[in-house]
Amino acid sequence: MYDKELTLEVLNQIHKAAVTLLERFEPVKSVDDFTHSPAGMEKLDSICMLLIAIGESLKKLDKITDNSLLPKYPQIDWKKAKGLKDIITHQYFDVNVEAIYDVCNTKIKLLADTVKRIIEDKDKD
Repeated sequence: MYDKELTLEVLNQIHKAAVTLLERFEPVKSVDDFTHSPAGMEKLDSICMLLIAIGESLKKLDKITDNSLLPKYPQIDWKKAKGLKDIITHQYFDVNVEAIYDVCNTKIKLLADTVKRIIEDKDKD
């Protein structure tokens, strides 16, 4: 068995980061909103930092739970979610802005909702 309190703490951190990311991404309507101004590049940087934090926290969660929790929620491709962190951190100057835009536009809401569901399920345990 794993540490439920620590698991919930990490899940809450992931959820908060995902919600913050969605708030920051909300005014972004195209890739150009990231790339065509210094403010857009700052927004991209801040969003990438949150994606790194989410990926690192997902890896931490796997360690805490001995890889037993996330597979119960297959609606998220957890391997890709964790792998994005590695791509951003190790290839930062070559980050594909279109891919970051797509992740933010199509994946983060589901991730936030799924993590919220996991938290609710853990609260029932």
